[in-house]
Amino acid sequence: MNSLPKSERLHSFGAIRRLFKEGQSGFVYPFRYMFYIEDAAQSEAAILFSTPKKFHRRANKRNLIRRRMKEVYRLNKETLTHSLGNRRIELAIVYSSKTLHDYKTIEHGIKKLLEQIVETI
Repeated sequence: MNSLPKSERLHSFGAIRRLFKEGQSGFVYPFRYMFYIEDAAQSEAAILFSTPKKFHRRANKRNLIRRRMKEVYRLNKETLTHSLGNRRIELAIVYSSKTLHDYKTIEHGIKKLLEQIVETI
């Protein structure tokens, strides 16, 4: 089942701080991403989506971008979760383009981003 429940979203302040402080990072146009991997009892993935106000002042545009990012991740998260083994990954995806891209561009970027993380793991 392709869903994105709250248990799979990164919302703990301490976890977010650790992710940005100790995690690895990369860039795939139009996204910047950070991830942190640790051992766990079972494979888990927690994700954070962000669209800075600096690039898109209107909230409706930021919400549209975040909705598109969540949808693409929800449909393609199996590529990441199957390669984890007994590890937990915390992932932050930040939209870092000043232009509003269509769904296809966002889909291509997130798929490529997930492939890069799987190769790193």
